[in-house]
Amino acid sequence: MLLDTGGAGPQLGTQAPMVLCDLTQSWSPTGGGGVGTYMMAKRDYVLAHTPHTLLQIVPGPADKLVVNGRHIWAEVGANPVRNSPHYRFILRTGVVRELLARYRPAIVESLCPWVLPWTAIHHRRAFRETALVAGYSTDFPNAHVFRVAQKLFGTTIGRGFQWLSYGYAEVTYREFDWVYTLSEDIRAVLARRKILRTSVLPLGADISQFHPARRDPGYRAELGLPGDGPLLIYAGRLDNEKRAQTVIDMFRHLPPALGAALVLIGDGQRRPDMMAAAADLPIAFPGFITDRAQIVRALASADIYVSGMADETFGISIVEAQASGLPVVGVASGAMIDRVPEGLGLLGPVDDAVAMARNVERVWASGARTMGAAAHVHAQQFSWDSSFERLFGEIYPQALAHAALRARTSRRAADRAYAAALAAG
Repeated sequence: MLLDTGGAGPQLGTQAPMVLCDLTQSWSPTGGGGVGTYMMAKRDYVLAHTPHTLLQIVPGPADKLVVNGRHIWAEVGANPVRNSPHYRFILRTGVVRELLARYRPAIVESLCPWVLPWTAIHHRRAFRETALVAGYSTDFPNAHVFRVAQKLFGTTIGRGFQWLSYGYAEVTYREFDWVYTLSEDIRAVLARRKILRTSVLPLGADISQFHPARRDPGYRAELGLPGDGPLLIYAGRLDNEKRAQTVIDMFRHLPPALGAALVLIGDGQRRPDMMAAAADLPIAFPGFITDRAQIVRALASADIYVSGMADETFGISIVEAQASGLPVVGVASGAMIDRVPEGLGLLGPVDDAVAMARNVERVWASGARTMGAAAHVHAQQFSWDSSFERLFGEIYPQALAHAALRARTSRRAADRAYAAALAAG
């Protein structure tokens, strides 16, 4: 259902060129991450399939502006995040406001929950016609705030911080014209907080590149890994949030006779500690790989994808592994439950390294290659083109429609109009 704008406001369907903006703290040139993958895929889609200009604002070591045709890349100088050397946090919001005022984007898409959403909100108060879209890609009050506070202060105080964070989310995201989540479960979480202008946006993968045909029989030997059993692989940040240590703990519970080896692709604050802890094991740490062709080759050359991540919001890396022909051994939590249906791998309890090891053995014994072939077929339903067709064909028009109503009246009047339209079906 689209709101009736009464003919006011820009519409994507007319294909009139507009400036669009992505705004995030969650960017690192060497840290990987789903937001970075999304932003690069969106850049490619905008330039190939639309007449629009895309402004992408991210943190960097210094202020930098690169204009390349219809793509504008802006880095705002920011200090590194403590204990997270690959990420930076923008506090100089005035610079962001200047960029937004200079380029006057028709739509600002916020891709993180901290500070910058309110920078976008303040910009919209000065330029009322601006449509605001938010990607609620992580249920941060639970996945980030509660888990950290619980570890530091205990469950009771942790729940208090969680409650405050949900209050912040409610106040913040009700200011946006439209919000998208990555699953129906998280959409329901927002609904309970009275955030109702929402859609689900399934993400994608470059399924034309990730393919079993990219398998290289010499990859394992190139890494110096012994054995003729399963080559396990993980790709992502090596930090506490991703629970990468669980994968190493799991490996220690595999029988030596299995002949397994493990590749951990990525970087993060735990990488030095993990390398030291795994010095006696057949585990390779190639670090963060910037060349996507090498990641494609690595995944296709492995046998089983392993991950202990409990708070996966969509699982781009899972889909990439499946497209590469790998079954998945993970945990029955978060989006991994949706990404790994029966027959495509095995999921076990969170933080249970022994159960994960037994699942690796079961998958290998039951025919990992056959299971991986089924996973490859399953992954074909996900593509970046389908994701962005939904973003540009449904979510952005909804945001523009609500912004047009709000610009003529007020946010509350626009909300009442939306509620009335929703009730009318």
